[in-house]
Amino acid sequence: MITETQVQFYRDNGYVVVDNVLDAAMLSRIKTIVSEILAGAKGVATHTDIYDFEPSHTPERPRVRRIKKPTQVNPVFQDVLRLPALQGILTKLLGPNVRLHGSKLNTKSAGYGSPVEWHQDWAFYPHTNDDILAIGVMLDDVAMENGPMLVLPGTHRGPTYDHHANGRFCGAMNPAAVPLDFSKAVACTGKAGSMSFHHVRLVHGSAQNTSDRQRQLLLYECSAADAWPLVNFTNLEEFDGRMICGKPTVEPRLTSVPVRMPLPPALNQGSIYENQTAAASRYFSVTAATETV
Repeated sequence: MITETQVQFYRDNGYVVVDNVLDAAMLSRIKTIVSEILAGAKGVATHTDIYDFEPSHTPERPRVRRIKKPTQVNPVFQDVLRLPALQGILTKLLGPNVRLHGSKLNTKSAGYGSPVEWHQDWAFYPHTNDDILAIGVMLDDVAMENGPMLVLPGTHRGPTYDHHANGRFCGAMNPAAVPLDFSKAVACTGKAGSMSFHHVRLVHGSAQNTSDRQRQLLLYECSAADAWPLVNFTNLEEFDGRMICGKPTVEPRLTSVPVRMPLPPALNQGSIYENQTAAASRYFSVTAATETV
């Protein structure tokens, strides 16, 4: 599923898009289940362990912006991780022993799907080494019009930028305070069933979806088994229970990586969307459509 040229492109740029990883049957199965989960949001007033809502959400007209931890909601999301094609890509990029760090599904609904400010995933969960990436499973065709993930190639080899505002972690960089040219951002686009893979230190974000087409993106964060978290470690049994392939280890690999701790914790707890409401400055505009029902 992935060539040596693509592997080298990932190493050099910090991301790569691989076409047609999911077949039509699996894609259809996932989309059916996602529709059922979204239908369950009707009548729900506020964020739950499953749903993260848009600011304009109401129980009568639900607007879900994220399904939290989908791997714990329905087994189909675990089945994706067992696909030989996906595991083949992961072992090429991370080595033979791979662990799931987390999962989520950003719905990016047509007309109002919220933006995500520029950030590095590494700012949220630093580890002992940075052999970590995020998979973006495209459940819809993704183009410039419907709010694709935007990446700044090569930034995975640079510093860990400040993601704080007023002394607290906020999960977003101040675009005016970093020496980056955001006009050089590249969109990760592709047909439904394609997947993007981006390095944990790569700077990325996405604009609001103002088009008439949704952009559902299923995200998995995966790490080499010898990358151990510096924050939010729970217990060894749970940790090893998240192995995707290969074997776990009790010997963390330590490398020289730039780390900024996500502390003190964000003023607004919850998803990245909630964290970023405390950001001092924003890059992506939000139209009135987000605030109306």
